[in-house]
Amino acid sequence: MNPLVRAIGGSLIREIAAKRKAGSIDLGLGEPSLPPTMKYLTAALQRAQVEALRYTVNAGDPELREMIAEHYAYPDYTHANNVCMMTGSQEAVYVAIKTLLDPAKDQMLLVEPAFPAYAKMARLEGVELRTVAMEEKADFAFDAQRILEAVTERTRLIVFCSPSNPTGRVMHKSAAEELAAALLRRSGEPIYVLHDEIYREQTYIDDPGHMAAVYPHTIVTNSLSKSNALTGLRLGWTLAPHSIAEAIVKAHAWVTSAASTFAQWVAFEIFRTPGALREHAAWYREQCSAAVGVLNASGFRYVTPEGSFYACIALPEGISSLTAAHELADRFDVIAIPGIAFGERFEGWLRLSWVGPIDQLREGLSRIQELCSAETGRAAEVQRR
Repeated sequence: MNPLVRAIGGSLIREIAAKRKAGSIDLGLGEPSLPPTMKYLTAALQRAQVEALRYTVNAGDPELREMIAEHYAYPDYTHANNVCMMTGSQEAVYVAIKTLLDPAKDQMLLVEPAFPAYAKMARLEGVELRTVAMEEKADFAFDAQRILEAVTERTRLIVFCSPSNPTGRVMHKSAAEELAAALLRRSGEPIYVLHDEIYREQTYIDDPGHMAAVYPHTIVTNSLSKSNALTGLRLGWTLAPHSIAEAIVKAHAWVTSAASTFAQWVAFEIFRTPGALREHAAWYREQCSAAVGVLNASGFRYVTPEGSFYACIALPEGISSLTAAHELADRFDVIAIPGIAFGERFEGWLRLSWVGPIDQLREGLSRIQELCSAETGRAAEVQRR
């Protein structure tokens, strides 16, 4: 077996999710609970009946790619050749890492807390991984200066997700501009930035930062999974500068040949329909507001969501997030994701999803409080003895 594969651990998120029972309160959901809008799929199916389901070119349908480039309108990313359709945003991230980084000399800098797949992809490719954790005392806000201080001579790629999974924090425009300006002042080979924008349509602040708008060496990854409740469609894309776009298509061609033609036709219907990408955005804003109200009443310290559909709560000191997650699943019928899954500096936190019924979030938090009270009492009893 490839030793790089053998060395990579399993997913803690899936480990906990596997304990879900029929009656469990599932606060671990990493996908929308809304149903997709069927007219886009119906239109794609009707097209398939006429045109059949043949391969597209490796990069994807040119008309769709042109629509995507025009929709986001990032400077220097305005042509179909800047876009490559992928089998979900996870392939998009993997192909970008594989294309850009030389395992013999390059280093990837990952901004944490972070979805664990980024680190596992780097390790799978044998790429040296360096991490920089945002500060807990600042509720894990994106700190451009902190990221810059972690850059070394070998850093070739900086990776972050904004809006963030798990924290729900968003890189503000001022932070993106600060990071871009400093990177542009550097001499030598450019340092690329991979900005995963998969939660772009679930943004609740007025000044989000989009790295591709201010930094020409940015690779953007995105998909329809979260915006349109189409996680199972498995369609994503990269937006990349001309300097590496062709190489990304080459790597993608050997990984999956081409993305699903049917999925691309669904995307075509969405991108040609005004407002379709944001058809669920108002619901998420309302749900976020309701979730914050419940969190305020819970008494837990939490990170105020600026985007995505997660809220993170701090456990009392001394309680392991992984132990708590297992106990919650086994004894309290609550699924919550342990912070340690997203980086060592996120230990002591739980990630909760609020896409389910708000009453479930309220009850789930009550049961988490019950667990914390029991664990705190047990620890106090041990100390007395």
